[in-house]
Amino acid sequence: MARLTDRAFEILRAEVDKCAAADSVAGDVYRRMVIKRLEKLRLQNGTFASREEIRDTFKDEFPNFSEQALKAAVKANRPPGVFGKIIFAGSLLGSAAGIIWLLNLPFPMIRWPVAKTMPILLLPSFMSMDHNYRQAIALVEQSDQLVNKATAVADFDLGEIKAKEAQKHLDALPVWFLGYYPKRYCSFFSCSWQFTLDEFQAARKNVGRMEAQIFQQKNAFTQLNQVEQTLKAAKQQYQQAKTAADRQKATVNWQSAIDQLNQIPAETLAGETAKKTLKAAERDFQAMGGVATGSVQADNLIEAAKEFALSAAVASQKPPHPAAQWEQIAELWQEGINRLKLISVDNPGYLDAQTKLAEYQKNLGITQIRLEAEKDSTTALQAAKNLLANLQKDVNSQNPGYSLSQLQQIINQLESVKPGTTVYPESQKWLQSARKKQQEWQKN
Repeated sequence: MARLTDRAFEILRAEVDKCAAADSVAGDVYRRMVIKRLEKLRLQNGTFASREEIRDTFKDEFPNFSEQALKAAVKANRPPGVFGKIIFAGSLLGSAAGIIWLLNLPFPMIRWPVAKTMPILLLPSFMSMDHNYRQAIALVEQSDQLVNKATAVADFDLGEIKAKEAQKHLDALPVWFLGYYPKRYCSFFSCSWQFTLDEFQAARKNVGRMEAQIFQQKNAFTQLNQVEQTLKAAKQQYQQAKTAADRQKATVNWQSAIDQLNQIPAETLAGETAKKTLKAAERDFQAMGGVATGSVQADNLIEAAKEFALSAAVASQKPPHPAAQWEQIAELWQEGINRLKLISVDNPGYLDAQTKLAEYQKNLGITQIRLEAEKDSTTALQAAKNLLANLQKDVNSQNPGYSLSQLQQIINQLESVKPGTTVYPESQKWLQSARKKQQEWQKN
């Protein structure tokens, strides 16, 4: 009887064609490989292929294979109807192979009587058990070597695969019959291995232990990768920081990453790698500490300069202002400039300080110009007032030509008063009056 029926083959081939069409790169190659395996199953005689055997033909090439199609194929991979089942069972029971197959079914009520009377008939079961046992032991040893002598995370991935394969072979062993097999099987084949329940349980414990180790090791590597990314981001954040607040935040993240490196289990391979990373991170952090100290000092000086600049800017609002106020504003700008000049060239905040310094010096220059204009205008107005007072006292005793000359000096003084000063409005009134008087005297 074929291990894969024609109906099951057609269902599987249709789904394979569908999956291959979805993969434009390697779909056709994978299709031919899978179809070849299915054809091989269809040509083999024996028990019907199990669900897992069928799945093994395509699971690596087409992981997206429809479970519904697989289920339909498994269902179709059976003798057609009751009559077919009777024929199938009769053909098996009617031959020696069928009898041996029946006797080797994994049921205690069949195996025990046969094992006591004619154990040679259970030779297929003994051979299968021998194979699974040896494979399990070998895979357990391989997995143990990979896990306990790993040099990279890839070793744990391979160790995990080996452990799962070992577990699969252990699951294939009939645990309820372990104590009996050595005596009978070894009497025929003079085996030297000890096939006992204790050894079986020890193998299972080893697999469980390694699975736990692999889980811990891979988790540690995941944690290490995350911490390394955090550490790298913190360094970049610090280098790109523009303000004191940004640098402080980057410093906190940097220190947090170092703390997380210390938390990775030291007994793991990732923990050993973390020690090297931790040493370099702490060295860089300590080196950054000196830079950070300079940055903090620069930030403090810049912030202090900003406070003086803010006070100066507020005091400058809504001009004009008297000379005394302009002097106070100039002093505030100068104080801000003095703070910025304290930041040395090798300080990380030097460039920021120079930018502010240029701005503050420009504002100080404007303030000094306004101060000088205020002083000169006030002096000019006062001089004009003094000349006008003298002119009024002497207007009757002087000749008209002399009076006009004095009046022209007053006008000149008033015209020198600058716009935007506190005395400018008053000077314009005096100027208008002086010009009017000048016109009157010129007519006379």
